[in-house]
Amino acid sequence: MRAVTRSLSHFTDKQLDLNNFARGDGYLFVRDGVGVAGRGVAARIESNQTIEFLQNIAHENLSGISNVGPIAIGCIPFESSNPHEFVIPSAVFGKNANSEQWVTLIDDAVFDFSEPATQKTDPAKFSVRPGVSIEHYLEAVRLTRTAVLNGEIAKAVIARDIFVETDSPFNVHAILLQLKSNFGSSYRYLIDGLIGASPELLIAVNGQDVRSHPLAGTVARTGDPETDHQLAIELIASTKNQLEHRIVIDMVHDTLLPWCSYLDWQPEPSIVEVANVQHLGTEISGRLSEPKVSVLELAYALSPTPALGGHPRKESLAQIKKVEGFERGRYGGAVGYVDANGDGIFAVTIRCAELNEDRTQARLFAGGGIVGDSDPDSELAETQAKFKAMLAAITHNY
Repeated sequence: MRAVTRSLSHFTDKQLDLNNFARGDGYLFVRDGVGVAGRGVAARIESNQTIEFLQNIAHENLSGISNVGPIAIGCIPFESSNPHEFVIPSAVFGKNANSEQWVTLIDDAVFDFSEPATQKTDPAKFSVRPGVSIEHYLEAVRLTRTAVLNGEIAKAVIARDIFVETDSPFNVHAILLQLKSNFGSSYRYLIDGLIGASPELLIAVNGQDVRSHPLAGTVARTGDPETDHQLAIELIASTKNQLEHRIVIDMVHDTLLPWCSYLDWQPEPSIVEVANVQHLGTEISGRLSEPKVSVLELAYALSPTPALGGHPRKESLAQIKKVEGFERGRYGGAVGYVDANGDGIFAVTIRCAELNEDRTQARLFAGGGIVGDSDPDSELAETQAKFKAMLAAITHNY
């Protein structure tokens, strides 16, 4: 297998949009216009073979841009031991923070670089139904709160799912454009029917530099600046949310530290605003030691974080399996890409929808961290706020 990378200008004098390259049937991972989009499948590989496979591709870089070439893109499921694969797209279009753009083609793959035609979207009827019942979810929260109060765990994240069904297939490309409009500063992704916009950076590696930006603790946004400011103040002052956040930060820090020669983090969490909700977030950054670890290995070490699982990990995951009532699949794991150098980015797989094969059904997920003073009704309201982002995006164009 061989690959050639050239500057985008070799193929076209037009500027390309990553969303338009991915269209509705490709692959995408992008934030603020920076990222990668892929089309076609050169190979599907098991995760433990990913880096070696990429390194064995004979790559010629004619672009004049450093650190570009074939990538593997995919999802680590919530239970990372479950079977899963990474995809090496036949064609990759990338754009970096310096606005440099390139195209990597494997084995002379040929693709149309023209703008996709606008698809007519027919009016559709929607129905929304729960996966696990609300009653089941509320009881799962109560049982988990009791487990915390009894000292069995410090925290566990309890989620629920809903199904959105339509009589007209979802227009995936239109959903991507809607996510771009509403959530441009989130990590937006499309991989094998999984589409979403995650605000949470799990791990990024660029050379020796490593970054993470964990989020935990949530409150709604109302659209009124004064009200939202007051809610943010209350979020920062909340003992429950600060405890939930501290558990996540400590785990990420302690996991990364053995691989780092230097690691630093914000002394106090800041507010991260995402459309209809706001979170507590803490930036963590450092330098990796030699021999350098890959972003993929770090993603597996960190996932699932306490923000999606809990603490201690083993006991909290057992609690989730015991009470939650459904299989999460890819929700709550990690989504992103890696290159042959082991560099890349992974986000936490949240704010997502999983589409069925004929794209007439979307399964959405939302959850929250449960600690000793969690209120079931408040937790239910938090999941409803989190659902709104993807619900709005998938129904907007109909």
